[in-house]
Amino acid sequence: MDKVILIVLDGLNARTARTYMGFLEHLIENKQGAVYTVKAELPAQSRPLYEVIQTGVPTYLNGIVSNGAVRRSKEKSVFQLATEAGLKTGAASYHWVSELYNKAPFDPMTDRIQLDIDRNIQNGLFYFEDHYPDNHLIADGAFLIREKQTDYTLIHSMNIDDIGHKFGSQSKEYVQAAVTMDAILSNYLMDWLEKGYQVVVTADHGMNEFFTHNGVTDDERKVPLYLFSAKVPIGDFQETLVPQLQLAPLLCHLLGIEKSAAMQALTFI
Repeated sequence: MDKVILIVLDGLNARTARTYMGFLEHLIENKQGAVYTVKAELPAQSRPLYEVIQTGVPTYLNGIVSNGAVRRSKEKSVFQLATEAGLKTGAASYHWVSELYNKAPFDPMTDRIQLDIDRNIQNGLFYFEDHYPDNHLIADGAFLIREKQTDYTLIHSMNIDDIGHKFGSQSKEYVQAAVTMDAILSNYLMDWLEKGYQVVVTADHGMNEFFTHNGVTDDERKVPLYLFSAKVPIGDFQETLVPQLQLAPLLCHLLGIEKSAAMQALTFI
């Protein structure tokens, strides 16, 4: 089974993940998966990096240059490639993902729940408040996986980013948001792995001490990449700095589908 669950923890920098996310680190310590460090593309903003993760195309080419670029993607995404390969796609995600790959602009009256539709994301549960609770969000993703039997599922949370913008990356609140998500994941991840799913946990960008992200500092650009898959060597490879453009071809590799012509060759595993 080549099913993949991609978990994107918005705003989580690598330093905080590696220091405080004890459940994920427990799995690495006990040789149940692999961990790398990803160097995010620029600008280190959410919407541009959602596009980078799903298409493997840098910002200056894909045209999603800021959070204000409200339009459909013009690139081939992993969602589109999976759908064209006959796989079922799903996303429990912030509404900007729907705008990129299904429909723009987002209308909360009609677009919050999109199930069994003929679009790149065939099954979507989309929220539009940054403080939408992470435990609700993970449950939404679990619903799609269980009830819709999605082959490629994005679960994208915003609470860590939301707290980072309010208190900064050096705050106890930011650490607590990461710890809370780690505990939530512990309630689901082992079950998914036992059922044969491959799980990827990463972030779009990090967060700095000034309550924001856009620049070139390590706290803004370095994010974690946890991989749980038989297709990936086990180990702690945190010193390997993986370009974020590698994530899209990685996801295609894990799904067993062809990458797009615009994506890089997969080189780090």
